[in-house]
Amino acid sequence: MKAYLLNETGGVENLRLSTIAKPEIAADEVLVEVKAISINPVDAKVRAAGELLAMIVGTEDLPVILGWDIAGVVAAVGGQVTGMDVGDRVFGMIRFPGEGKAYAEYVASPASHLARMPETLTFEDAAATTLAALTALQALRPRVKRGDRVLVHAGSGGVGHFAIQIAKTLGAYVISTSSAANRDFLLSLGTDEHIDYRAQKFEEMLSDVDLVLDSMGGDVLVKSLRVVRDGGKVVSLPTNEFTEAVQAEVSRREIELDFILVESNGADLSTLSNLLENGELNAHVSKVFSFDDMADAHRHIESGRTVGKIVVAL
Repeated sequence: MKAYLLNETGGVENLRLSTIAKPEIAADEVLVEVKAISINPVDAKVRAAGELLAMIVGTEDLPVILGWDIAGVVAAVGGQVTGMDVGDRVFGMIRFPGEGKAYAEYVASPASHLARMPETLTFEDAAATTLAALTALQALRPRVKRGDRVLVHAGSGGVGHFAIQIAKTLGAYVISTSSAANRDFLLSLGTDEHIDYRAQKFEEMLSDVDLVLDSMGGDVLVKSLRVVRDGGKVVSLPTNEFTEAVQAEVSRREIELDFILVESNGADLSTLSNLLENGELNAHVSKVFSFDDMADAHRHIESGRTVGKIVVAL
């Protein structure tokens, strides 16, 4: 089969399309013939930096096969797997954190990291509704209750556009930030209040927010503390390293500040599958690349201007 090997960290030229053997599966695994792969900012960051490779993939030994988000068709089933058969259409985030080995024509996945796709869903949309959507679900579901005021930063991005929709299913009033160009897109997702981060200062416009989903860090995190109510919640996606000033403010006002790193979870994927099937959640795939154009997909995600998700189709 064909797969992209990363022989050393650095630029996109280090992603080398190679021919290797199909993976063998363990008793609790299935072999998936991959039809689509979702690309995330973390993919490019891990490719570029050895310390992130060690942190996320769990090894400094090279080569590795990057990627975690897939959709495809079950090609073989391990002896201990139940409820999944050859020919099933499935999607999942494989072994995150860890080496998912998704940049390949076939992937060996724990059955517990997969869920069946809704019948009407495309492979591209299914692949897109994995890491980013799981991040939003795992961040919001335990912390949001009906009637909460939720601020989602970077609402037009991969995590952000799913977070808006998931927060609405939880009964929240959603405020989200983006450029003015993406205002209508965010409103179409269910945003109740839009803030143009280029022309407006959210920290001067808002107060008594129950939860902030922060995908930016830095000054955005500091300013977010000003708008969250005493005893409210802030979820940090970029970092778990907070300055002494931030920690002091959080302690003084009894704010719950959490860092989360998404984890593979088939039950959560099934929740997403149900939301997709019911029309309560939709992936916005803004661009589809071919498997031969993986480097271009990485360049696109590194631009920081992706609306929704990008996908590589096989």
